[in-house]
Amino acid sequence: MRANRIVIDSPGPPSVLRYERHDIAAPAPHEVLLRQSAIGLNYIDIQHRTGRYPLPDYPSPIGMEGAGTIEAVGSAVDAFKPGDRVVYSSMPIGAYADVRLMPADRLVPLPPAIPDSLAAGIFTKGITAHYLIFTTFPVKPGDTILVHAAAGGVGLILCQWAKHLGATVIGTVGTEQKADIARAHGCDAAIVYSAEDFVDAVRRVTKGSGVAAVFDSVGKDTFERSLRCLAPRGLLVSFGTASGPIAPFDLFELNLLDSLYVTSPAFVTHTRERNELLRRADALFDAVTGGIVKIRVERSYPLAQAARAHEDLQSRRTSGVSILVP
Repeated sequence: MRANRIVIDSPGPPSVLRYERHDIAAPAPHEVLLRQSAIGLNYIDIQHRTGRYPLPDYPSPIGMEGAGTIEAVGSAVDAFKPGDRVVYSSMPIGAYADVRLMPADRLVPLPPAIPDSLAAGIFTKGITAHYLIFTTFPVKPGDTILVHAAAGGVGLILCQWAKHLGATVIGTVGTEQKADIARAHGCDAAIVYSAEDFVDAVRRVTKGSGVAAVFDSVGKDTFERSLRCLAPRGLLVSFGTASGPIAPFDLFELNLLDSLYVTSPAFVTHTRERNELLRRADALFDAVTGGIVKIRVERSYPLAQAARAHEDLQSRRTSGVSILVP
């Protein structure tokens, strides 16, 4: 059959995203044919497009998250059937498409209460938030944490969930409007980093004691100052580099700054085993349906306008979650 997708011929600006029709085969034994109704938009897509995370070869499809309905299953697939609604965030790359093939063992069944559009918007971000605050730094009552990009997709989910767990949550954002959004989604304090130094603000809010953990998806622009927000033996969780790669760093600085810890957890490490993936997905869906995490799709773009979606995301004009619609 014929399908539509976005490909890139080489790394570059948003204009390299090209819409094309192509032939798609019948599913192999362990695959399903998935008709997608919504596609997740994530910062890793920009990293793939720009070549920061190189793709194996070119031309290449792009995108790693989507949701939709299974149309056909391979001969060895017994966990799913045509008509099942599913979501995924996984290789192989190629989510920017209306129809695609996917390995069945990377798909997660969707509960009736979670619409496809929301699932595609929150799955990667919600699973990330889950492992960050339940595994990387298990948040407990009384903890004070700092979350950069608190009005972004991961930030909004993480802040609400951490607040539910009993933490005091400080967030950084770029504008007063985003500060209002962050405060409405779990932040006890929202720091506008364009108006004041966030290190000074964190020290003021915590009365000089610092925070137990910093969750930093920004990277180059925030890394070293994030360390200076930590309490003794605090943990910096670096899980993204939206502002660029982090410069080489002398580890002895961690000693001088009161025995700090730094980690960089990867999504794939926390979802590789299927049981772990399903456990985290169930926790996310329960948090959404139980009202612990309240989030909605703020922007929807037609698949053919993927370049505009990338421009908006990369320029930080978005908040919350955005999706592409085939």
